[in-house]
Amino acid sequence: MEPQNLTGVTEFFLMGLSDDPELQPLLFGLFLSMYLVTVLGNLLLILAVSSDPHLHTPMYFFLSNLSLADIGFSTTTIPKMLVNIQTHSKSITYAGCLAQMSFFFLFGCLDSVLLAMMAYDRFVAICHPLRYPVIMNPCLCGVLVLVSFFSSLLDSQIHLLMVSQLTFCTNVEIHFFCDAPQLLHLACSDTSIHTILIYFMGAILGGMPLSGILCSYTRIVSSILRVPSTGGKYKAFSTCGSHLSVICLFYGTGLGVYFSSSVPPSPRKSAVASVMYTVVTPMLNPFIYSLRNKDIKRALLVCIIPKYS
Repeated sequence: MEPQNLTGVTEFFLMGLSDDPELQPLLFGLFLSMYLVTVLGNLLLILAVSSDPHLHTPMYFFLSNLSLADIGFSTTTIPKMLVNIQTHSKSITYAGCLAQMSFFFLFGCLDSVLLAMMAYDRFVAICHPLRYPVIMNPCLCGVLVLVSFFSSLLDSQIHLLMVSQLTFCTNVEIHFFCDAPQLLHLACSDTSIHTILIYFMGAILGGMPLSGILCSYTRIVSSILRVPSTGGKYKAFSTCGSHLSVICLFYGTGLGVYFSSSVPPSPRKSAVASVMYTVVTPMLNPFIYSLRNKDIKRALLVCIIPKYS
């Protein structure tokens, strides 16, 4: 269904982090650098996984898809902000705002579901190691990624459909990027049904992956604690450390964004939480996974430093 502007509002205004003209070049350079680091870091991670046969395993297959989702997640918000800083403009069109919101939910939900898939992979590897190659076969991994994508696409389209039915008045200022809770606050029409449905979908497609992660790691911790040797416990925990760090970063900053959206408006706090969620988290993920992983560091060295015979 094509989104229709029911009000005559043709654009929204992204307020950004600061109105100080002297800070704009600094912000432009900072966010451009962070975006380039995000794209380059995740592309290198994908290249390392695809080029090294030793990394052709379910865990790294999910990780490479997570890197693709992180690139899309950052691309949804940062380029538009950079264009607005460079052109000294704050505007985003009505259609552009809805598109940004839709892609934000697509890649955000995809991140969440992929993290749950990775938690399930760690659960099978640690709790059922002998059956791991049978359970986590390539066919199942492909199906899980497809399910992740289509469930995320469904979530983004439901949000798009709901928000496209709202009517807006004159106050159309938004903090940093177009997000459904902010657009609901700006609407002139009754948003009670839209709010219930949007948060219901968020509870299902956000709460279910988180519940799966918590369930998987509860079983993982219970299984590790039964390992008799200290060395065995440390080795098992170390295989989950990077993934747990990414989970805490993703859900911690994500909850910060939505808690800041549900309380009385605080532009600075909302903008900072949004930056952490949409910019910092995708940038740090490849570093978190590569710095503590000898296999990925070896594969990255092979990719970056050519071998001469």
